[in-house]
Amino acid sequence: MSANDLTPVHDPTWPSAVEIYDTTLRDGSQLEGISLTVDDKLRIAEQLDWLGVGFIEAGWPGANPKDDEFFRRAPGELQLEHSTLVAFGSTRRVKGKVDSDETLRNLLAAGTSTVCIVGKAWDYHVLEALGTTLDEGVAMVADSVEFLHGDGRAVFYDAEHFFDGYRRNSEFSLRVLEGAAQAGATRLVLCDTNGGTLPDEVERIVREVVAYFGSDVGIAVHLHDDAGTGVANALAGVRGGAIQVQGTINGYGERTGNCNLTTIIPNLTLKMGIETIPADRLERLTPVAHHVAELVNMALNPQAPYVGMSAFAHKAGLHVSAIAKRPDAYEHVQPDSVGNGTRFVVSELAGRSTLTMKAKELGLTLDGPQLNELVDTLKRMEHEGYHFEVADASLELLMRRAAGWEQQWFEVESYRVITDDDAFTTPGAATTEATIKVHVGGERVIATAEGNGPVNALDAALRKAIGGRYPTLGQVHLTDYKVRVLDTAKGTGAVTRVLVDSTNGDRAWTTIGVSENIIEASWQALYDSLVYGLLLGDAAQ
Repeated sequence: MSANDLTPVHDPTWPSAVEIYDTTLRDGSQLEGISLTVDDKLRIAEQLDWLGVGFIEAGWPGANPKDDEFFRRAPGELQLEHSTLVAFGSTRRVKGKVDSDETLRNLLAAGTSTVCIVGKAWDYHVLEALGTTLDEGVAMVADSVEFLHGDGRAVFYDAEHFFDGYRRNSEFSLRVLEGAAQAGATRLVLCDTNGGTLPDEVERIVREVVAYFGSDVGIAVHLHDDAGTGVANALAGVRGGAIQVQGTINGYGERTGNCNLTTIIPNLTLKMGIETIPADRLERLTPVAHHVAELVNMALNPQAPYVGMSAFAHKAGLHVSAIAKRPDAYEHVQPDSVGNGTRFVVSELAGRSTLTMKAKELGLTLDGPQLNELVDTLKRMEHEGYHFEVADASLELLMRRAAGWEQQWFEVESYRVITDDDAFTTPGAATTEATIKVHVGGERVIATAEGNGPVNALDAALRKAIGGRYPTLGQVHLTDYKVRVLDTAKGTGAVTRVLVDSTNGDRAWTTIGVSENIIEASWQALYDSLVYGLLLGDAAQ
């Protein structure tokens, strides 16, 4: 019997299938630190379609030039096979006319078959924020839906602040939904815009709304994570009868983010037995999560459920032999079902069995003497300050060298780093120059490059020296650089640990360097990073 072979328990009161509606390109892009170009948005849309989400909310036409350009370019540049593109907007203005409303005209001009419009569902907002009557609040929604539906669009109505509104005045909130449904909306989206509702209340309210409308219209949920319950709220909404969940890849979104589709999708599919994306695309979840993280230029949380690098990582100790025999006893799902994999994390506590498992994971064979030497080396290096739990790539290179492997791409003869002193006379004008001498392809090459610091300069010089021979290095770049002083009592003479995070767009890895000289520690981590990038490039060919 395998723990991971158990069929999910599906309650017959739950929907058999749930639509996945992605709003990464609009709601997700509101996260601080994210600024997407039109090309970024097109590439993300391609990834979402490859994953197989049902709907891609692409932006708000008319709100900014980038969204306008996206909707102009999308018909000719996006070949969507599975997903439906959605244009987002708002209802008509207070006392306005739908046929002259600029927002509604822009929605139609976007040319999408489906549109989603947001409108107030909380009486407090209608009375105070809009400064109008509740009757007008209902009419704004109903008129807008009717206008868009009458032009042949499928219309989703986003009921803004619905859960807050329902608690205060459920009669008004239901009136707004009813007006949208009667005007032709096919999905009524219940939004927890402030993100403060808890799961039990979400489930109760969704169930009451589903019972009120019956099968006349589909109920959807749009949850934010301000109380840390976005994913739990989405699952509660589905238990209450919602047939569509709106969220973002990696949980991107304003404030603390939206509910995270990379967690919701496998929870619904693998835990609750509910159909979401096509079954044969679930294994694309991890690569899509990492690809989108790369496109938005934000490192993916390594501890993200299902898709993070640490999601199925085991710091093997006493349980190592048990994990080797029965991994399903220590993993709640099969990692490859979501495109991830089991990792064994090695620390100074690692014994022979742990390293044997790690070697097997890497496809390496270590004999007894090699294994003993590797154990001794690891313990010595970790005593010096190395920390291989977080430096997966440096560990792999170390183990490969223990098995007799040597990198053949280039050999470093020497390097030198110089920082000028212009900063003393012109603040902010300091530059760093690095010169590196390497042997590559039977030739001795000397390259010099400038950078905004020693790591940047060394990276540029090495790439200048060997990049022409190894084009795959062009895909490798550093995403983070961390420095930690290990023994602060020694002051400026302390040992320094440097961690470098890198990616080639498909994989991410971390390398490490340790030295009393921060430049030497940085060089060690940089060297390992580029060698590992070349190793991955060779493996991909």
